Amino acid sequence: MINKLALATFTLLAAVSGQQVGTLEAETHPSMSMQTCTSGGACTKKDTKIVLDSNWRWLHSTADSTNCYDGNTWDTTLCPDPETCSTNCALDGADYEGVYGIKASADSLTLTFVTGANIGSRVYLLADDSTYQGFNLKNNEFTFDVDMSNLPCGLNGALYFSQMELDGGLANNAGNKAGAAYGTGYCDAQCPHDMKFINGEVREADPRLGLTFLLTRS
Repeated sequence: MINKLALATFTLLAAVSGQQVGTLEAETHPSMSMQTCTSGGACTKKDTKIVLDSNWRWLHSTADSTNCYDGNTWDTTLCPDPETCSTNCALDGADYEGVYGIKASADSLTLTFVTGANIGSRVYLLADDSTYQGFNLKNNEFTFDVDMSNLPCGLNGALYFSQMELDGGLANNAGNKAGAAYGTGYCDAQCPHDMKFINGEVREADPRLGLTFLLTRS
């Protein structure tokens, strides 16, 4: 498990398009705090929240609970093409602790690798319920503690920064109804093979950074 992470969030190089929002599971972001400190040692607590990556979420029909994506295959009825799929499918809310083993308390975050049928997770830090927490590291520094004493061999427990659109792509993609509130917008070198939703358009780099928590099999 990963504990006492002072900072967090996510980022992207490509914006996301088309995610609708489901209503079958309420989305309630776990609360976690961080601190910002001056060179003189004075620190101020900042209340932040955690959001689950869209790629880990239940993606189902906007009409009912039929899965749009099962295993590694799209439902060909709901998703005969990308445009139709974006209209027919919705990202739903997450049961963070019950389904994903994600628990935040005070300034600590715990990620459990296996929770029931779920394997792994990736979460980001929110400044509020609809905006990622951004970081500008120029002339600044950050510190954190990670407890990996219970992490077995062969697993990747990662904490990292990457570029991001703080709204999760809402402003640049009219079809994206989910945004940062549902963990949209992440992209890395695996995007063409791994992510369910990318728009294929690499965007200009943003100097603001976010920090990502990832727990997966290496």
